[in-house]
Amino acid sequence: MNAPDTKREGRVRVSSEIGPLQEVICHTPGRELLAVTPTNREQFLYADIIDLEQAGREHHRFRAVLSRFCHVHELQELLEEIVDEAEVREFLTGRVLQVSASEPLAGELAEMPGPDLLRLFIEGKEAPQGPMARLLHKVGYELPPLPNLFFTRDAAMVVNSGVIIGAMKYAVRWSEELLMKALFRYHPHFRTDGMIYDGAEEYRNDFTIEGGDVQILRPDIAMIGLSERSSPAAIEVLVQGLQQHAGLEHVIVVVLPNQSPAIHLDMILTMVDREHCVVFPPYFFGPARLPILHYRPGEGVRESSDLFGALRAAGLPLSALRCGGEHPVTQEREQWSSGCNFVAVRPGVVVGYTRNEATMRELESEAGYRIVEAIDFLTGDVQIEDGDRAVIAFEGGELVRGGGGARCMTLPVVREEVW
Repeated sequence: MNAPDTKREGRVRVSSEIGPLQEVICHTPGRELLAVTPTNREQFLYADIIDLEQAGREHHRFRAVLSRFCHVHELQELLEEIVDEAEVREFLTGRVLQVSASEPLAGELAEMPGPDLLRLFIEGKEAPQGPMARLLHKVGYELPPLPNLFFTRDAAMVVNSGVIIGAMKYAVRWSEELLMKALFRYHPHFRTDGMIYDGAEEYRNDFTIEGGDVQILRPDIAMIGLSERSSPAAIEVLVQGLQQHAGLEHVIVVVLPNQSPAIHLDMILTMVDREHCVVFPPYFFGPARLPILHYRPGEGVRESSDLFGALRAAGLPLSALRCGGEHPVTQEREQWSSGCNFVAVRPGVVVGYTRNEATMRELESEAGYRIVEAIDFLTGDVQIEDGDRAVIAFEGGELVRGGGGARCMTLPVVREEVW
């Protein structure tokens, strides 16, 4: 299966979670991961540290699978194509220096070749160590590294023909917004005036929204997670933007607990086909199910009794497939290892981690999805035919330590229409 020729100037369009994927942006994890240590991992939002070489191999195979269906863009390569334009360099260096105010650094950035400049933005720059820092074995940064950048979904997202730039919860990810804004503002292939929400210009502490909390289910329906990373005030503004500028009629908000193993909505639910989604069962069934708010045309916001009732009211009945299968322990374990976090390459064909075996068996037994190992698919030993439902399973034992899965690692910019 060959990736389609999808080169088009200045067009972004994503109107669902499942439309055939044509163009996607990824970032291969690099040396920025080496900044994460056991003592600073929480500061960098990590539960563990990652082996860079193994993570790179896993990500390479993941990209290879995607490339059989679509054109895979590397974020750093895209930015290298525009960084030497005076306006782009001025934007990036000017905004970064607002936070890292340093005359020597400003001079260094001004003289640096474009690719080196981007590498510095991504990998960070250590601050000079004084005598006390050396004695105490402390390392600081003039420019902080971006070890979460390979989760490209969080800092930007395309909804219909508009773009949302994330307003990141934690300062350690703030520069990711700037890189994404530069891409959608200046790159000729992705440039758009359809900015639904610009988190790079958001300076209020209580206004945060990240892409893992935004899903476009159909051109007229979006789902948003009110998680620890996204705030009520920002969601209110985003809902208005989605309705006024992106043509959304229904917006369904899932209210996650304040303390949750799921940092984003896509860690507890993703859509995998026209009639199927994969969910973390305790959050959607039974007496402890999550509160659901439904913004409906002409009616404002109302509370719904459950998610699936709200979806039916919006004209999109979905059946739930259980992350982790039937057993509560397996459900918790596989939710933690991104068992809900699939990315669809076309309706009914999704990519996810091999390790979530009970989830795979659920999709196979309950809905007829074939389980296909990535290596077998890439070598041609197993074919996926038109009309097949399949999960392409790839090894991600290191990548998952970063706290995300296949959906987190993809920023779709063009999908075909399915509705």
